[in-house]
Amino acid sequence: MRLERAMLALGLGLCLSHPVLAQTAPAANAPARPAGPPPAPQGWTMTVGVAPVFGMAWAGSKDTALSIFPGLRVNYKDTLFLSVQDGLGWNAVNRDGWKAGPIVRSRFGRNEDDGGSPFLVAGGSDALRGMGDIGIAGEGGGFVEKRLGAKRQWRLRAEVRQGFGAHEGVVGDVLAQYSGRSGRLMYAVGPRATFASGDFMRTYYGVDAGQSARTGLAVSRPDGGLASYGLGANLIRPLDRKRAVAVFAGVDRLGGEPAGSSLIRERGQRTQFSIGLGYSYRFGL
Repeated sequence: MRLERAMLALGLGLCLSHPVLAQTAPAANAPARPAGPPPAPQGWTMTVGVAPVFGMAWAGSKDTALSIFPGLRVNYKDTLFLSVQDGLGWNAVNRDGWKAGPIVRSRFGRNEDDGGSPFLVAGGSDALRGMGDIGIAGEGGGFVEKRLGAKRQWRLRAEVRQGFGAHEGVVGDVLAQYSGRSGRLMYAVGPRATFASGDFMRTYYGVDAGQSARTGLAVSRPDGGLASYGLGANLIRPLDRKRAVAVFAGVDRLGGEPAGSSLIRERGQRTQFSIGLGYSYRFGL
């Protein structure tokens, strides 16, 4: 059943790697098997996959885009993990339903020409013209997670990370998720929210004097607070012991501070969505 664990990670992870949800949805490293705690992976394993994702072109956009994201994840037992989606993390605490440890993540940048990620293949947005590009940011911090219930169907998780590079703000993610299965079909669903400091808000939603002069938008300096809140879900269908497909979706709404920015009021919208289809193959190293 280790495949189920990998596919849930792919489904959530690829959804989170979308340029919108990467800025608004909480992080999720490989969740537990929906029907109960999985056996710990033995040695080094790798999961490779691909996922087309349709959703908003940038965080706060009203325009849509189609991107095709690669998936790559490496695990050492149930201790270390590394992926584009989940970053680099260490389950330093891993017992009695608890997990905790350090984590480093990357956050995709933003392109003023089309608003999209490096994996955009269709659609996009010209609403960011004059706003300038935003580069890739790194975020380092820690996480804590607890699984509850007789079969540990509930997963509660929180992360706090300090940004460096494109932004120097503080970001906090919280997630509650219920997992289960019906026959060979596995599912997971739950609410999520992201909080952020003023530096983060102003980087991704603010309008400074120079941007205002180039775009005609009013100067906006949003403060820290609730960045977004929403709901995420995925369905997993194993094809065999190594391969599986996943359907994942999410809808989020921007908090009051980012939604009050002139960029969002005049060129975007508060409600954001994403839907995707993923395929993965897992093997031992």
